[in-house]
Formats: sequence, C-alpha cells, structure tokens
Amino acid sequence: MKNYKLLTPGPLTTTETVRKEMMFDHCTWDDDYKSITQKIRKQLLELAHVSEEEYTVVLMQGSGSFGVESVLTSVVGEEDKLLIVANGAYGERMEDMAKHAKIPYTMYNEVYYKIPDAEKIREILEKDPAITHVSMVHSETTSGILNDIQAVGKVVKEKGCTFIVDAMSSFGGVDIPVKDWGIDFIISSANKCIQGVPGFSFIIANREKLMESAGKARSLSLDLYDQWKTMEKDGKWRFTSPTHVVLAFSKALDEMLEEGGIEARSKRYYHNNRLLIQRMKEMGIQTYIDQEHQGPIITTFLYPENHKFAFSEMYQYIKDRGYAIYPGKVTEADTFRIGNIGEIYEEDIEKVCSIMKEFLEGKEYV
Repeated sequence: MKNYKLLTPGPLTTTETVRKEMMFDHCTWDDDYKSITQKIRKQLLELAHVSEEEYTVVLMQGSGSFGVESVLTSVVGEEDKLLIVANGAYGERMEDMAKHAKIPYTMYNEVYYKIPDAEKIREILEKDPAITHVSMVHSETTSGILNDIQAVGKVVKEKGCTFIVDAMSSFGGVDIPVKDWGIDFIISSANKCIQGVPGFSFIIANREKLMESAGKARSLSLDLYDQWKTMEKDGKWRFTSPTHVVLAFSKALDEMLEEGGIEARSKRYYHNNRLLIQRMKEMGIQTYIDQEHQGPIITTFLYPENHKFAFSEMYQYIKDRGYAIYPGKVTEADTFRIGNIGEIYEEDIEKVCSIMKEFLEGKEYV
C-alpha cells in the first residue's frame, strides 16, 4: 500500500516509534500494564496543570464521541438541565447525545464562523436558573475556529454551574490550565494532539464533581464514575482495554515531553498553520474563519471562485503525491479542510502547497 501523510484533525500521522509500541501483546491483568495506565493518568494531570487532590483522570474505551457521551450521560442527572453551546457539527452532536439519553437540555447555537458570546451565555443562565451544566467544544474542527472557553468558563463558574469542555482536537496542542479556566470535565482522545492512535478517550475530571455523579449514569459501559472507581484502585480498566493503543499512547506522551511539552508542540502547530494560510493566500485561496479566531489545528478554506473541479478529484491528486486532506463540513459554503497536527513539519506544509499549486495550474486557476 502506498504510504501518505494525514493532514487531518485526527487520526493523524504518528511516529514510527509510536507505531512500534503496538507490536507487543500485553495482558490487561499484568501489574506492569496497569502501571502504564497509572503513568498515563499522572502525566495527563500534569499537562492540564491540575493536582491529583482536586482532579483525576478516567480513560474510556472508544473514540472521542464515546468520551463526550460518557460525561454527558453520567454527570447530568435527571433533575439537572444542560445548556449546549454549539457553533459546529461537534457541538450539535452533543444535542444528538442529549436527545438519545433523554437529558433535559437547551441550546445556544451560533453561526459556524463566529465564537459563542460569553455574555449571551450569561443571559441564558440568568433567564433559566434550572440550568446546572454547560457544555461546549473548544476547537470546533467543522470550521477550524478556536472558541473562547476561558471567558465562558468564568461566566459558568460565576453562575455556579458545572462546565464540560470537548477539547478533542486542542488538548496537548493548545495550553489549557483546566482549573484556572473553571473547567470541571475536559475530554480529549488518544489520536489527537498527543499523537497516539485511535482507541480510547480520556476525561480529566474535578474529583468532587465526579463523585457527585455516582448512580446518575444512563449507560453501563459509559458509566464514568464506575469506570473511575475501578481504575482508581490499581489502574485496571473495568472492561477490556485497547492494550496496543494504550502502549502507543504512553510512548506518544513521552515523545511529547521530549519535544518540549505543550509549549513546543503548540509552537510547531501554530507555525504550520500560519505558513499554510500564507501559502494558500498566495494562490488566491481564502480561509473561512478570520485570523483572530482561527485555531492552529485545522483550517477550512473556500474554493477558488468559479471552480470546475470536484473535491474527490483534488483529493486523489494530492493523495497520489503523498498527503491526505479533508472534505468541507460547512453547509452554506463550498469548502475543504487541511489539518496540520501530528508528525507534520514546515517541509510538509511547503510540499502540500506546491502540490496544490500544481493541481490548480492544471485547472488554470493560478
């Protein structure tokens, strides 16, 4: 099979050393395997800038959506009410989860190219005192926008609510001081900015809030409190864990620290992103999001005016030359997306942009 690099928001291109970790078959009952789980949990707390006394980490089998659904269905009780803040497909997915689980909720929808307004959230909370929990996405990869969870977190805490953040595509690539920003539950995935492979999500949780959720879960497999209670004993997962993925993630965490932690990784991602935007602009291709709110993870680009090619044609041309990009997810505009996280460096950005230029020249657009 021809090899190519992933310019996507995850799964992403990993290092050979991370992939090699998956060559070992591990027993879930072994103490040395359980110690790896405990090591991962400790390292994640450090990346979140929180103490073990106030916060804890729960690893949950499945993709990032499993982690988000685990939190929503475990911590929002039948007598509670959830405010879902959405400006993209992943915020809207939370609404689907709430509907399926019959969670009492209300929505604040913002257009995809704007960040949710913290003051509007304040008004909603003041008008509806029944709201006890607020959830939103940090890096909304539908558009590439980076939402202001710090400002929202401040409002949520002032109103005495629980703050749930989907930081799927940002945790590890953008520094997030979890407690300082008023976050009670933050969710991410193994195959994002830590640069592991798909297979589990992780939740960094306020201990007190997590313990209050005991008995509230609407699902057996996704019961966050029961998963934590079992894992807290000695690192054993409640049900079968994705052992190969865990080993790869542990290695990926170590490599992240070797690179220089979140600071160094964020710097690389931001550099990749700004260079990509600059090179695309030189070809006459504009971004969907303005520079102020453009996140460093993935960028949504508008098609050139009067284009006469399909995404599938462009995708295949670029893939045949070593890179995979992403289709657009915005409904009201013709767009495509290019991510720059994972083992992607300046030379990769320059290369994919030169391939794009070749493609467009063949279509007489540059």
